[in-house]
Amino acid sequence: MKKTLLIISREYLERVRKKSFIVVTLLMPLFMIGLMVAPSLMMLYGGKSEQKRIMVVDRSGLVVDRLYSSPEVEFIDVSELSKSEACAQYDADSDAFGVLYIGSVVDARDSVQLITNSSSSIMLEENIAGQISSIIEQEKLLAYNIENLDQILASIETHIELSTFVNNGTGEEQSMESVSSGVNYILGIILGMLLYMIIIIYGQMVLTSVVEEKASRVIDVMVTSSTPFQLMMGKILGIAAVAVTQIAIWAILVLSTSKFLLPTLMPTDLAATNDAMLSTVMGTLGDAGYLATIFTYMLFFILGGFLLYASLYAAAGSAVDSVQDGQQYNTIIMMPIIVSMIVMMSVFNDPNSPLAVWCSIIPFTSPIVMMARIPFGIATWEIITSLAALYLTFALTTWLAAKIFRVGILMHGKRPTWLELWQWIKSK
Repeated sequence: MKKTLLIISREYLERVRKKSFIVVTLLMPLFMIGLMVAPSLMMLYGGKSEQKRIMVVDRSGLVVDRLYSSPEVEFIDVSELSKSEACAQYDADSDAFGVLYIGSVVDARDSVQLITNSSSSIMLEENIAGQISSIIEQEKLLAYNIENLDQILASIETHIELSTFVNNGTGEEQSMESVSSGVNYILGIILGMLLYMIIIIYGQMVLTSVVEEKASRVIDVMVTSSTPFQLMMGKILGIAAVAVTQIAIWAILVLSTSKFLLPTLMPTDLAATNDAMLSTVMGTLGDAGYLATIFTYMLFFILGGFLLYASLYAAAGSAVDSVQDGQQYNTIIMMPIIVSMIVMMSVFNDPNSPLAVWCSIIPFTSPIVMMARIPFGIATWEIITSLAALYLTFALTTWLAAKIFRVGILMHGKRPTWLELWQWIKSK
């Protein structure tokens, strides 16, 4: 155990002393908080662009007088001009954004055209199309000769704001928890991507470390004073300790920021906004207990997922003499991780679908998929089952990887075949 601890210490200190480790560790929490807050800030403060002047040629005579301008767009009636004349005047007018041509039959194909010299935005196009659609719908309703139609439409117009709550099992209203699928979606993406990056980056770090020391024959010297299993576990646990340190620092920084700094920096008008999405985001960031639970689960799944894949990367590194040769095995090892990312996208549509549930239990996909599901409120027994299966599989893969590692680290000049790897595993 003493020799293993020495290897762990060497692998750990070699990496945490690097400037890149310190910079990434300090900047990542700011990046995570920014990803969660940015969409709401953009909705609150964004969209305030310069007003666009649009020249309207209306051949139907129904639309132009009923288009309403806004701070984003101003409509100018030039229906006395032909389409070509309006375009010529538009080219000469540097203040105009474009020409809106409306044919005599508004709902005919290609009857409504927006002509610009630069690309327009989706919001602008939806604004114009929505107004014209509403105007034509009103015209069609008027054909039915319904009295007081405007008053009727105004009186039946209704806007529903849906509030979602999770019943904690007591059936009492005060125990129900307010949730937001939008916040869960953002948080799930951040957690899933974070686990993906850590498993890939630190897993390949194990492979690179083994290959470099094998190529320089350092391992040949090290195995004279330690067993191959001690060497392999020392490398895996040393790099795992680096990942755990980074997650722990991130947790402390994020919790401290959300609890003390964020409320101070948040503008008064932002705190008082009635935007439900923004309020929920701020409530989530300010809930230190919830964030602590998320980081605890993330720590367990990152550690389990890393240990599982690191054992495979260590075995792959011991079987080759260069990083380039290791790409053959690296591609195979990465396949379940890529599948996890694909399944993670389906989790946001239905976090409790059979595909999402099973992939969050299967050890090779569970770290990423389960962390994407947890923000949606997953049963505790599912999380415990997933963790148990993950760590049991790690024990099995470590045993198999150790058999390959003890033979592979002393093999040079030849890349083994799959049959030879199987024979190494079967050897006693």
